[in-house]
Order: sequence, then C-alpha cells, then structure tokens
Amino acid sequence: MTAKMRVLSGIQPSGVLHVGNYFGMIRPAIALQSEGAIDFLACGFDPDRGTLFLQSDVPQVTELEWILSTVAPMGLLERAHSYKDKLARGMAASAGLFTYPVLMAADILIYDSDIVPVGKDQKQHIEITRDLAVKMNETYGSEPDRPIFKLPEPRIQPETETVPGIDGQKMSKSYGNTIDIFGEENETRKRVMSIVTDSTPVEAPKNPDSSTIFHLFSLFGSKHEIAEMRDRFRHGGTGYGEFKKQLFDKLWDYFAPMRKRRQELLADKLYVDKVLVRGAQRANEVADAVMARVRAAVGLR
Repeated sequence: MTAKMRVLSGIQPSGVLHVGNYFGMIRPAIALQSEGAIDFLACGFDPDRGTLFLQSDVPQVTELEWILSTVAPMGLLERAHSYKDKLARGMAASAGLFTYPVLMAADILIYDSDIVPVGKDQKQHIEITRDLAVKMNETYGSEPDRPIFKLPEPRIQPETETVPGIDGQKMSKSYGNTIDIFGEENETRKRVMSIVTDSTPVEAPKNPDSSTIFHLFSLFGSKHEIAEMRDRFRHGGTGYGEFKKQLFDKLWDYFAPMRKRRQELLADKLYVDKVLVRGAQRANEVADAVMARVRAAVGLR
C-alpha cells in the first residue's frame, strides 16, 4: 500500500486574509487534503481530513529551531532573500529576523512533511530547509536508510505563483496593496477600482498579459469568460473602469459562500476552539515523535 503523503502549509496571523493568501496558499492547501481558524474553515478546510492548529500550541518547534541553528551556516542565512528584502524595506535588523529561515525549517521538519505548497518567492525557504535537514542527517544520522529528517519538496502552483496586488506588485499586507477576502463590499469595490493601469485610451486595444485586472480575473473566471475578456482587451472599445467592474462582480460572487460560512462560524466559536484543540493534539503527537528522534540523534536524551 502506498504511504500517505503529509502536506504542510502555514500563514502568518498578521491581519485579515486577502486574495493572494487564498490563491497562493489556502486553496492549494485545501485541494491537497485529498492527497495527503475561522477563515480557513470558511474557505472549505475539512478538519476531519486535515489538521488545523496554531504554531504556538507546538512549543517543540522552538527547541528544534535552536538545534538546527547549531548547524546552520552563517553564509546560508545571509543569502536569504526575505532577510535582505525586509532590510531594504526599512525593517530593523534583529537576530530573530536573521534566523527566521531556521524557524521556518523547524516548522516544516518537525511534522515529517513530504510536500509544502509555497509561492515562487518562498521556494528558497524550502531549499534552506532541505540544506539544514541534510546537514543534520550527515552530522548526526547513523543509518543511511533511516535519516533523522525527511527532505520536503516544494509544490508551486504555476498559475498562482505570484498574485498581483492593486499596484501590480506581489499582493502582500506588507505593501498595503491587498484585496481582502472578507472585506466590506464598498471597501472591496474601492480597492478593485483603484487597481493601477496605464493611460491607454478606451477605444484603443490593450494588452491583457500585462494587465493586473486581467491577471486577477483569470483566477476567478471560467475559460469562456477569460477568453471573452482577453478578446475585449485586444479589440479595444472598453475602458479599464468597465473591466474593473467586471472583476469586482466576479470576485464578490466567488467569495459569497465563504462569507456566509464565516458568519456561521463566528456564531459558533466553541466549534472553532474544538477544531484547534484537536488539531494541536494531533500536531503535538507528530512533533513529539520527531523530537524524540532528534534528541536521541544529537545526544540530548
């Protein structure tokens, strides 16, 4: 019988979810339940097929992070794109920021993960995770056929590897360019209508492939709807404002069932708490087994 794959994904709780979170991480993670807090449940996460939990409910992660840090080369961490990007954007340098890739590696390795759905910009974190796992296996592993850690593989969704924000950059709360999944209708419409476009006249043909509007619409529309919008872009005679209205209508309708489900969940917080408690128990069972293996290998117990 084929062994069941374990798929791991996570998201920082730094504000409300946006369209980029959904297509880049949430939807792929939910889809992968067939293979291997409230907003996740509202978007379709099935707690009977997957495990939903808070990172802070698995304290073993911090112990593993420290152990991994003892073999993490400085050069490897200095090459991390996320660290350099955050410094370039004005974030203060700190040990926590510098060693964040080690924490992410611990988060992945402690659950014996096989597959990690990530965006293209997160692929390096998986590469660093694999490097650290190999380092530990080579330094402390005693049996080649029974390594301490599995080597996880990234799973990148080609069509959603980068979801653009309203300014054309990658959609991110850090850039303030998001369209929220569960935002108020007027605010969501305002965000969509503020998508940056060029100065091409209404009557002139437009390039759909360089348009943030078209890129976002392609995430929601059917093949026929996408083809129709592409033709209207190329034909000319339709302004960007009209295309934005079409995008808003499609986006708003797409998330309508999830908004409804979210309201139901907000009225039943006890259910959500039970899901998280059960998830933490499952996650800790796996983490305990992995940490027992790690401690034995490095001589701590």
